[in-house]
Amino acid sequence: MRLRLVPAETNWDFFRTWKITFGLSVLAVLASLVAFAVIGLNYGIDFRGGTTIRTESSQPIDVAAYRDAIAPLGLGDVSITEVFDAGFGEDEHVAQIRIEAQGDGDASVAAETVLAVEAALQELDPSITFPSVESVGPKVSGELVQSAVLAVVLAIGAVLFYIWLRFEWQFSVGAVAALIHDVIVTIGIFSVLQIKFDLAIIAALLTIVGYSLNDTVVVFDRVRENLIRFKQMELKDVLNLSINETLSRTVMTSVTTLLALISLFVLGGDVIRGFVFAMIWGVVIGTYSSIFVASAVLLKLGVKRDWSKPDAKAGTQFADIDA
Repeated sequence: MRLRLVPAETNWDFFRTWKITFGLSVLAVLASLVAFAVIGLNYGIDFRGGTTIRTESSQPIDVAAYRDAIAPLGLGDVSITEVFDAGFGEDEHVAQIRIEAQGDGDASVAAETVLAVEAALQELDPSITFPSVESVGPKVSGELVQSAVLAVVLAIGAVLFYIWLRFEWQFSVGAVAALIHDVIVTIGIFSVLQIKFDLAIIAALLTIVGYSLNDTVVVFDRVRENLIRFKQMELKDVLNLSINETLSRTVMTSVTTLLALISLFVLGGDVIRGFVFAMIWGVVIGTYSSIFVASAVLLKLGVKRDWSKPDAKAGTQFADIDA
């Protein structure tokens, strides 16, 4: 017997209260923008600047012990990662310690603070050495912020262009509205909860864009097929039919993805917890937006009903190409 999270055939009306759900989505976006403007994000070292200390030791690296040794110094955001390289010998163990900027002035950590960190680690492991100490200034951090924003904007722009070519401009507007909704609401959650926001979260946002787009394209592809089959059916009914036909696949994909992500969140440790939280939230909000945002925008804009007749104004010249 096959496992089914959703009945084989459903006939749920997803647009009975679509104005309410769409209005709640708009309010969530506005609230997220307000939270970002008022509270701001808890930027990590990547965006705020700080100091990186490289360590080498003949003893295996114990990240938890390193963190416990440094914690009494009260340095705020400290990231400790073990560095692996095929060229390292059996007794060569390397770690990278990143300390956030102290105060509002120079991003570099004071020499006294670096010496205190080194002393704390040498007390833990007398064989440890410190081959390099480097600082990331506010200029470099600002460039990283600009690059991160540009990456997200370009990804959404590429989605807009792709959907316009494969379907029609109304589909692309709906898809991009869902993506913007997902990204802004995710940033709002991070702002409210003050979870550390670093380059790993930018990677999670780009992944969320791809996941949400995947769900949206599956629904839109079925919508296009049903528009051809049911030329006289109202657009609302076509959208409902298409979502119901793809619902089992959408729910199964989301649930199996969430099972893996929740396992990582619980067992993966603090280093990747922020990234995994962003992914979990992104899967949930991406599934929601594919149904209640992208499709609602399409319903509001309307769409060509007879796909057997070409439309010179629609970018559908690549609609029949499998991708």
